[in-house]
Formats: sequence, structure tokens, C-alpha cells
Amino acid sequence: MLRSLISASVRFRFLLIAAAAGVMALAVATLPGIHADVLPETAPVTARIQTEAPGLSAPEVESLVTVPLEKNLLEGVMGVTDVTSDSIPGLSQINLDFAPGTNLYQARQLVQERLTQAFVLPNVSKPPVLLQPVSSTGHVMLIGLTSRQLSQIDLSVLARWTIVPRLLGVSGVADVSTFGEADRQLQVLVDPARLAARHITLAQIIETAGNAQLVSPLSYLEASTPGTGGFLEGPNQRITIEPVLPFGTPPTWARFR
Repeated sequence: MLRSLISASVRFRFLLIAAAAGVMALAVATLPGIHADVLPETAPVTARIQTEAPGLSAPEVESLVTVPLEKNLLEGVMGVTDVTSDSIPGLSQINLDFAPGTNLYQARQLVQERLTQAFVLPNVSKPPVLLQPVSSTGHVMLIGLTSRQLSQIDLSVLARWTIVPRLLGVSGVADVSTFGEADRQLQVLVDPARLAARHITLAQIIETAGNAQLVSPLSYLEASTPGTGGFLEGPNQRITIEPVLPFGTPPTWARFR
């Protein structure tokens, strides 16, 4: 078989050269329209919805955020073949996989129209966010930070304000994702016996401590949506008013208890 193939190639060499030239011309003509990537895109068309719910445990996120989103808003979206979700403390993520060949932007439009009705959910979380589409080969490098001198909070501050901006300044880098951070927090330690002796409930402690912040991450408190300070109108100028709390560190906060 190989001998006959070689003989035919030699006999019809001019036809073979013309076919090869045609294939090369077709490749050169289609080259500008080919998507350039490290690997071909094999991931399905997926829409990812994330919802932050600070202060809620994983079971609470599942029952109060993830399940209502799946059943009340996202159920029945046209073209969806599979729905998966993940509920962890303070965060809910739902993945909607669409049928092969579905237009990505059309699918995202259908999901976004459903998310406009998110106000019907219990007010225990931030509004759900439709994440930007990313390539299946988008993350090309993972970097871990360890230190014997710096704490995890200091490492988180270093990663957020120094390392991430510098990586984003590298040519070709579109996004840098961080995880495992330990944010600097002001924690209130509660003694149940002292609360009971003074007839104070835990809800009162949460409300007082949360509303004492300029902006509270707890969406069900008044400090989660602070108002503006306004302004004073004078004859020749307008003076703006900015509300500033009289404390900002744990030692100064202790004096206002």
C-alpha cells in the first residue's frame, strides 16, 4: 500500500504540488481569524453567579441564599443543561452550564435578566453578581506566600496592595485572583454570663458594634447603606459635611464602650 501511494505521488506530482499550494493559501487566508490561546477552548459555556453573605455559616448560606436563588430565580433558564452550586461560610456560588454551541453573551443576558428580580430574596446577603467569563486556561501560574516574620494578616495586606498591583502591571496579564486572605478585623468577644447579668442580648451587641462602623459588611444593619454627610450652603461657598467617627482603633474604641 505504501509503495502504491509513493508511486501515485510521483506520477501525479504536479497535482500534489497544486493541492499543497492550495492548502497553504487557505491556511494563510484563515490565519488572521483564528483565536490565539495556549490551548483550544474546551470548557462548556458557563455562567457563574456569586453572592456574598458575610456572617452566615455554610448551612445558612445554603438554605437562605443558594437554594432560593436556584429554585426561585434561576430555575428554567433556556438552554441550561446542568446546575451546580457550592456554599461555604459567607459565600454562595452557582454554576449554570449551557448546551454546546450556545452563544455565551446570549446566555449571560438570560441569566442577568433573572438576577434583576433578586430583591425578592431575604435581605441577608449582598446582591448576586454574574462573574465575568474567563478562559479555561486563564490561570497560568499559582503563587503562594509564606513568612516566618509576617502574620497572615500582614501577608494579606502585602498581597492586596503591593503584589497584585505589580502583577497587573505586567504586559499580557488580564486578571489576578487572590484567595485565602485574612482581612484585618475588629473583633468583639462576648461573655454570655456578663450579657445575662446585664440583660443584654447578642442581637443588641451585633447591632451596636455593626452600626458603629462607617460601613458595615452586615447587609441587615443600618450601617450597610450609610448616607452622605450633606453640605452647608453659605453666601459665597458650599461647605461639605463628612461624618467621621471619633474612634478608629481598638484602644480608642474601648473608651467609648
